[in-house]
Amino acid sequence: MTPPRRRRALLAAAAALALATVGAAPAHAEPPPDAPEQIDNGDFSAGVAPWFSYGTGPLGVTDGRLCATVPGGLANPWDAGIGQDGVPLVAGAEYTLGFDVSATPGTPVTAVLQLGAPPYTGYASVTVTAGGTAQRVERTFTATDGNPSAQLIFQVGGSADEQTVCLDNVSLRGGEPPEPYEPDTGPRVRVNQVGYLPGGPKNATVVTEATEPLPWRLRSADGDVLAEGTTTPRGVDPASGQNVQTADFSAYRTPGTGLRLEIDGEASHPFDISGGLYERLRADSLQFFYAQRSGIAIDGALLGEAYARPAGHLGVAPNQGDTDVPCQPGVCDYRLDVRGGWYDAGDHGKYVVNGGIATYQLLSAFERTKTAATAGGGAALGDGTLRVPEHGNGVPDILDEARWELEFLLRMQVPAGQPLAGMAHHKIHDRNWTGLPLAPHDDPQPRELHPPSTAATLNLAAVAAQCARLYAPYDAAFAGRCRTAATTAYAAAKAHPDRYASPADSTGGGAYDDTRVTDEFYWAAVELWLTTGAPAYLADLTASPHHTQDVFEPRGFGWQGVAALGRLDLATVPNALPAAELARVRASVTDAADGYLAELRRQAYGLPMPGDAGSYFWGGNSNVLNNTVVLATAFDLTGDARYRDGAVQAVDYLFGRNALNISYVTGWGEHAARNQHSRIFAHQLDPSLPHPPAGSLAGGPNAALQDPFAAQLLAGCAPMFCYVDDINSYSTNEVAINWNSALAWVASFLADQGAADPVAAPTCAATYTLHGSWPGGFTSQVTIRNTGTAPVDGWTARFAFTGDQAVDRAWLARVSQSGATVTARNEPHNARINPGATVTFGFTATTGGGANPPPGLVTLNGVPCTSA
Repeated sequence: MTPPRRRRALLAAAAALALATVGAAPAHAEPPPDAPEQIDNGDFSAGVAPWFSYGTGPLGVTDGRLCATVPGGLANPWDAGIGQDGVPLVAGAEYTLGFDVSATPGTPVTAVLQLGAPPYTGYASVTVTAGGTAQRVERTFTATDGNPSAQLIFQVGGSADEQTVCLDNVSLRGGEPPEPYEPDTGPRVRVNQVGYLPGGPKNATVVTEATEPLPWRLRSADGDVLAEGTTTPRGVDPASGQNVQTADFSAYRTPGTGLRLEIDGEASHPFDISGGLYERLRADSLQFFYAQRSGIAIDGALLGEAYARPAGHLGVAPNQGDTDVPCQPGVCDYRLDVRGGWYDAGDHGKYVVNGGIATYQLLSAFERTKTAATAGGGAALGDGTLRVPEHGNGVPDILDEARWELEFLLRMQVPAGQPLAGMAHHKIHDRNWTGLPLAPHDDPQPRELHPPSTAATLNLAAVAAQCARLYAPYDAAFAGRCRTAATTAYAAAKAHPDRYASPADSTGGGAYDDTRVTDEFYWAAVELWLTTGAPAYLADLTASPHHTQDVFEPRGFGWQGVAALGRLDLATVPNALPAAELARVRASVTDAADGYLAELRRQAYGLPMPGDAGSYFWGGNSNVLNNTVVLATAFDLTGDARYRDGAVQAVDYLFGRNALNISYVTGWGEHAARNQHSRIFAHQLDPSLPHPPAGSLAGGPNAALQDPFAAQLLAGCAPMFCYVDDINSYSTNEVAINWNSALAWVASFLADQGAADPVAAPTCAATYTLHGSWPGGFTSQVTIRNTGTAPVDGWTARFAFTGDQAVDRAWLARVSQSGATVTARNEPHNARINPGATVTFGFTATTGGGANPPPGLVTLNGVPCTSA
């Protein structure tokens, strides 16, 4: 998470020399007394934000002044700086730049207004020798060039001695007040610009002054009328302030491309009707994680040449980490190699609590393929399905991608023999905020480990437990490392249950503070029990208040509230809960899904979230998706098409059926976000850089307007309008791994639904019986009954183990195994199964121990069987 937006502050020597020749333009008439102020928080009454620094110690406010320590011996003035981005300049307008400055023992300070990206064009500068007593500096100039997002930098390097530099009352008066912002919302007919599944729901919203029903027409790309009907008036939508009506054209099921919906004299953006609509989104949304990798060169042949870059944060100058990272002063006296992982969001920080939920969702998307009837056994997430360096290694690519983060999370664990051994450091990031754009390999900031926290430790325990069961069939040694890390972390968290991250620890990175960790304890206990089967973890999870509470909140779950993750896995991952208890757990999921369905129907734009301002918050788009996960899981559990239709309809909002008529996913839809806040994908600031890759999700409307750019531009916005596709608006338009992980989970579910045809009744029933077990092995039998009306001539049965179980001998079927998936094919003598008849096969298998429940899904010739 990136709090205040930043722009790259490093000046190349050549650029600095060019700037020195520019200087300030000759003084002109003073700006009028009512000229607007262009600097945010210039008196520092609101703290440090949105100011940043580079090459200095941490910024802090002392006696109302912004101060920083600057090390001595820096070669150039521009080797250290204090600045602010997003300063608007109007060509030809007069400005007065003013500030109070002091420095102890004393040093020259140069204030520079410049372009914040190459070639760092200078618009004005003034140099003063600052001493121990604050002095006021003012300079009036005429802006020779316009720039809506210039950068003000105070260059404070170049002194032989260490300096303490302080600023106050920084002001830039002049120019023009910003013109009222009017978003381009396009046609008043709002649709899912990607399209609709042939058998799924098809809904649209039209903004209109009409209060009576209106006719609608669905037209082909050639203009032919394909279907028609009338709208339903919905009145004024609270979240948008618009008078709207909705259209339902679900009855039209014929595939087509370039279709438009016509209502009230306007036609929508074009869209498709197709059963393959979301297949590419599954891969695109997962490719985002490769693009965010730290510690590895990004291969342009895999992601596109525009995205190629050297490895970041491997200790190669100007980087100072992440292979040998110290703690913050006073936190520890050791250093850790914490290379790898994913950059969290628009910044270069890496955070265990956000990495935890993001990794969980990738692992969960894969684990779902073992038990979900529509998942096809996971073939679409298998080896060779993603453009990652590891493809072709026999491991599902989604597991390869998740492992990149898992390895980092394991490295964040406090080593044995140290105080707080077994806990996890909360985060690692730059000592100070850096600017935009800034490629990872160009980041010069020192990196620091922040104190261990209970929340981070439990995140590690939970996802490492997932790792232990899911990687066991592919890499037993790695799975063993994960299991050890998980059990060690859980024990450490129980020994230190109240070590919380500080909300004030937000210099150079997000705080990610959380003072309620009972939900993390519940989630970790669930994952450890599902993996190990150990009674102690079952006792802990059943004793948790979250086990019987409603853990599905109207506004969804997220990194700060993770009890829902444990509940979803208890409901879906095969386990040994008593039947009545398992039924209660599953009913809690469907009850929550019923609530989301009801909310979706209340919303004129079809969201499974309430329509008040409190539902539009930082990263709220991911919460819409997390509620969609609950709807999708309810469908997986029940086969009830209502839940599938709810999940399919919920994403319409993200792809254009919203007040702004914008798709929040880059590269998806006629009018899509593409200027998300990111140091890496900063095309808006530097045309030589790319936009975020296709499949990148923007955070979405945030009624709190928590960045200066949005606060100024969008003041007074209705909640659904509190968004702008601009790189400067980090609180509405950032990218983040935990937002894209939610998108990836849902995209995989959507792609699995194909055309969303009616759910077929099962034609088989399966019974899995564990006949006996011994240290290192067990024997089981599977019986399948033909419950249909036609005989089966030739059969293939499939199921998946939960962990490291491996078949070593079988009878009455030809049995093979790939990863955790077991495939049994008939022998010649038992190929036919008549209606009402059964077929049985058995096997022995090895296991290293841990939970060994019956599989959650058995298929016969690709058709799911009910559990007998």
